[in-house]
Amino acid sequence: MVVLDTLTPAERLAFVLHDVFAVPFAEIGPIIDRSPAAARQLASRARRRVQGTAEASDAAQSAKRDIVEAFLAAARGGDFTALVELLDPEAVAIEIRGAEAVAAFFAGRAQAARLALVDGVPAAVWLHRGQPKAVITFTIHDEKITHIAIDTDPDRLHDHDIVLLGTGNTERR
Repeated sequence: MVVLDTLTPAERLAFVLHDVFAVPFAEIGPIIDRSPAAARQLASRARRRVQGTAEASDAAQSAKRDIVEAFLAAARGGDFTALVELLDPEAVAIEIRGAEAVAAFFAGRAQAARLALVDGVPAAVWLHRGQPKAVITFTIHDEKITHIAIDTDPDRLHDHDIVLLGTGNTERR
């Protein structure tokens, strides 16, 4: 969902005209059939809603990153118990169903997978000779991984914006 779609038309106009195009409220008011003070209030309300959504999204992304990072660490270390705890009981990965079966598949694996942002969303990427060969995405609900998808299609991989994360540095691919 696009955040601007959640605003009323008047809020959206006041916010975009003022914050994006620097149109003064004295000019915005007549456009939206309101006083300059009302236009200022609409833009302010819209700004708070947009910022609140961004902060909530940042918090959700941070929590998701922590879960993906914990999953990769548990998979690399072969920690079956930690993997099961991170997975929803009905988790699905590839064609594998159930937390224990998914945990058994990933335990001791993911040695070469790197924590990354893929199109701005926490995920994992497997690289070969510095080139992405697989993107591993995670669907998370109620702080449990419900679905793991692995995409190896070279055309789709090329279309992703991939930022590798980890040991204090980031690297864009």
